[in-house]
Amino acid sequence: MANYAGVDLGGTNLRVVVADADGNIDGSDRREAPRGPNGLAVTEAILESLREATAAAGVDPTAVEAVGIAAAGRLDLTEGLVEPTNIPVGEVPLRGPVSNLLDTDEVYLHKDVAAGVIGERYHAERNPDDMVYLTISSGIGAGVAVDGNILGGWDGNAGEAGHMTVDPTGRMDCGCGKEGHWEAYCAGSNIPEYARLLWDDEGRPETALPIEDEGFTAVDVFENDDDAFASHVIDRLADWNALGMADIVHAYAPLVVSVGGAVALNNEAEVVDPMRERLDELVMTNVPEIRLTSLGDDVVVEGALASALTGGTGDADYGR
Repeated sequence: MANYAGVDLGGTNLRVVVADADGNIDGSDRREAPRGPNGLAVTEAILESLREATAAAGVDPTAVEAVGIAAAGRLDLTEGLVEPTNIPVGEVPLRGPVSNLLDTDEVYLHKDVAAGVIGERYHAERNPDDMVYLTISSGIGAGVAVDGNILGGWDGNAGEAGHMTVDPTGRMDCGCGKEGHWEAYCAGSNIPEYARLLWDDEGRPETALPIEDEGFTAVDVFENDDDAFASHVIDRLADWNALGMADIVHAYAPLVVSVGGAVALNNEAEVVDPMRERLDELVMTNVPEIRLTSLGDDVVVEGALASALTGGTGDADYGR
């Protein structure tokens, strides 16, 4: 029987699954994302994880007919490599080494958010041709399907929705070095600094937030939503998130937007509900259904596996 694999190289974890032709997972491996010391070391960790997952499935690596690889970072589809966002090792070779290990040319390489929308399409009760997977986590990004096609762009790097400008005054600097980007305000890693900016704006009011502590995090903001200042921060985040979602709707006209990422999954009422409530006031086109992903933290690795099963399309009817 044919076997298929999915690989998710994230900033925190490396996940690999091996499944049969029906998508039933027979073996898996999960470990901390490799930190280097260089790109080749990260590649070797991925190969070792594939060996462990195939062993757990009771198959030889060469029994895998196709593999989908999802990575957070800048892709080079020509060379088959990624420069990871949160692993400072430079370029990581992917397609060639994985192809050699598995003895297959069917290696599908995607940004993590593109894999997310592939997984959402594949597992949807209906297979929507126009949908978006939006992640709000340590960063913000979007995987997009338009007319049944996964939007990759000429270099595979489409979907950088977090770098849409939502604030033309540019009060917050994004990690990419530009100003006013959605991610600069609403990504989990940037929320504490934005809260400090608002705190200064408001004259440093009394607050339950440990706002001057080095260990102040986005979790503190959402856990203290009964605090007046924390509530103010959450409301401003909701404004930016609604604007970002409106930009996505106007750009891609999705029927469905599935939302994932730790910030959204752990704070639906504060992050996702305001987008649902405010979107009608902001868009001049169809208002899509906005829902949390049903795949939770597994959405990217499930999408990578679905890519392998469907020739990179996420179309559940692929090959039938």
